[in-house]
Amino acid sequence: MKIESQVFGTVEVPEDKVIDFPAGLPGFEHCKRFALAHEEGSSASLFLMQSVEDSDAVFSITAPDSLGVNYEFSLSDEEAEMLKLANPADAFVAVIVRKGDGADPASAGLRANFMAPLVINVSARRGLQKIINKLGCDVTLRAEG
Repeated sequence: MKIESQVFGTVEVPEDKVIDFPAGLPGFEHCKRFALAHEEGSSASLFLMQSVEDSDAVFSITAPDSLGVNYEFSLSDEEAEMLKLANPADAFVAVIVRKGDGADPASAGLRANFMAPLVINVSARRGLQKIINKLGCDVTLRAEG
């Protein structure tokens, strides 16, 4: 299928590479299907998640461990059912990252949203964005080097 992207232009994406988000994403409920890509020559740890329905809806995502973070949280039975997740090994967790506004040094650089991670069942190609309303997850920072 061909999709339009503000980043890549018109691209061909195999149907079996599209991830369904049955509930959409908060603020983007109309976007229910996404394709993952990364810019040629860029690190494969940073992906662009492009909406199939809306060429303006594109998100940069990465796995928490690529940021030096061990990140654990629980899914409800309803969330696991929505994902069709029978095997926990099929779950891929990612966070949306964005550039800071740079107005001051504390907000410069990349910012990652750990309070609303993405969970994707890589086998069933289904995903959801889990909203964590209170700190009920374990986060461990790992020093690099």
